[in-house]
Parts: sequence; structure tokens; C-alpha cells
Amino acid sequence: MENERTNNVRTFPVAQESIPLALNAGVVANIPTTVVGTAQIECANALTLYEQWDAPTVIISDGAYGLSLFPGDPATSDELAEWYAPHIAAWSRYALPETSLWFWGTEVGWASVHPVLKLHGWEYRALHVWDKGIGHIAGNVNSKTIRGFPVVTEVCAQYVRDVRMTNAEGQAVPMKQWLREEWQRAGLPLSKTNDACGVKNAATRKYFTQCHLWYFPPTEMMERLVAYANEHGRADGRPYFSLDGVQPVTGAQWTRMRSKWNHMHGITNVWSEPAVRGAERLKDEQAKAAHANQKSLRLIERIITASSDAGDVVWEPFGGLCPAAVASLRTGRRCFSAESIETFYNRASVRLAKEETLFAETASR
Repeated sequence: MENERTNNVRTFPVAQESIPLALNAGVVANIPTTVVGTAQIECANALTLYEQWDAPTVIISDGAYGLSLFPGDPATSDELAEWYAPHIAAWSRYALPETSLWFWGTEVGWASVHPVLKLHGWEYRALHVWDKGIGHIAGNVNSKTIRGFPVVTEVCAQYVRDVRMTNAEGQAVPMKQWLREEWQRAGLPLSKTNDACGVKNAATRKYFTQCHLWYFPPTEMMERLVAYANEHGRADGRPYFSLDGVQPVTGAQWTRMRSKWNHMHGITNVWSEPAVRGAERLKDEQAKAAHANQKSLRLIERIITASSDAGDVVWEPFGGLCPAAVASLRTGRRCFSAESIETFYNRASVRLAKEETLFAETASR
């Protein structure tokens, strides 16, 4: 069963219980396409593909930096907001409540695009700094860069959806407001939320507060609240806490109303990882770096596994050498990648095929 989609930036459909493993539904005719296992790469502008791709749990954006790194990359960060705007609008249209966005760029580049992300309903969570180490400056010192501290970092900003719920008046409101309104619509005093959850005061203090201390109700607590409201609330207003106006929200549906997160102990927002070198660094026919800004597979795997589960969908709109496709193949995710530059697409396709061969050889040992 395919994920339902919505054309409303601020509201979301009921999340489905299962996701298919087949990728062929996303293949567009007459576009060069490579499919290896659960990963798919297409040689096209991602704007022409989003509608065919299955809804994402993770979006990894590694597009324009405003540094003229590839054809079409603006020369400065001043043009980045306009460059990204149509993509961000599409991400918002097809994303789910559980979708996480990881936005790679320079510090000023990300800052230039942040207002557009916020406008389209993306909620900022954290900024992660890739520290490539002192070795990164070797050969990169010149009369301009020497007049300052050498830059050895990139950033990766994490965003989630600003989920809005439709209330009884048909208005899109924040989730914490919707929870409170639904309970009040049932005609129950707020103190009864504690009885429903079996706690002394945690429900009123955490799940039904309207201040910045609000917490997303855990699935078990939400199930208790839903059951209590629909049993003891006014009969003429049922169902309460419904996503479709027909049935109360289930525990499985509620779990998917916020971004996924698989915590990793000992990992902070500073990622000390050398720039890609050695066997992982792809080279062209002249033995030069095949891509000016190749990402570490270790870091891409980190963000994918932190914000998704096996079988979930990953979008890689600006593939380059398509590290997200490789990482998805390694971790059992389903990946849709786009790369509009034919040279990069071809190299990424070869890279993905080699990855499948290595995986098969390892599995047969």
C-alpha cells in the first residue's frame, strides 16, 4: 500500500501501516535510471521526479552551496534561497509527519535558506558541524584564505515537520493546541487527563500545557487519553482525537505523527571525520577527485540510521556521487536519488553496482 500524500503544506494524511519494497512505481519513462536492490538513481532534475517517488522518511539535501562547485551552483549564497525554493516547496508537499530533513551546506549558505525552510513548515532542530580536521587545509592556503582562521568545516542542519492538525472548525493548528481543544470539546476537565493516563499531574504538566514545556504524548499515554475521551466525553461529539473524522487515532498512527529518532550514545553535534580520502575517494580518468565535495559514507549512514528504520524511504534530490543511495543499500532503506549531471550520474551508477557486488561477495563468505 502506498503512502498517502497531501498538497497542503501544513496538514498531513493518516500514516499507513506498511511500506512496499518495490521501486519500479517510481521510475519515469525515458529517463536514464539505475536500480540496484533497494536503491534507484535517475539522471534528471529532481523537480521532475518528486511526484513519482514514494513519500520520504528522510530527505538528504546536498545541493547548491553558492560556491560555483558545479554547473548551476550560484557564485554566492545570495541566490541560494531562490535556487532551493521550488525544491523545498515540493519536499513540504510530499513529506510525512515522520520525515526528517538533513540540509548540508556552508554556514552562510544554510543561514540564507533557513527562512525558506521555515516558511514551508520545516521546524529547525539542530546544527551539526562536520570537522574535517587540520589536514583539510593542506594545499588550500592562499593570499585570501591566510587572512583568517582556515575553514575545515561544513554544516548539516536537521529539520522536522511543523505538524499542524485540523480542529473542529477546520483550522490548521499546532499539535499541542489540537490536543487541548479535543479534550475540551469532549466536555472533560483538564484534571481528568491525569486520571486517564494514571499519573499524578504529568498529563496536565506535559501533554496539555500550552507553553514551551509541552511534550509529545507517548503512544501508550495517547491511547489512554483517546480511550478515556471517547468513553466519558459527550456522546454527540465523538469521535475525539480523530485524524479523519471517522475513527479515533490508533496507537500505530500516533507513533508516526512525529519524526523518527534512533538515539546513538556518545554522538554529539560535532562530527570529527576526515575529508574523504583513500579507497572511498572516487577518481576520474586523470586520477583527480571525481567530485569536489564528496561526502563521507560514515556520516551519511549516521543520519539515515538515526532518523529512519529498515524499509523506510530516503530521498537524495541532489545525488552527486549518490552516497545516500549507497548508504541506503547498506542499511536496508529504499532510496530515490536524482542527479542531473550525466557524468556524475554515470559514476554514481557504477559506484552503486560495485556496492552490490561487494555486498554479495561479503554475504557469500
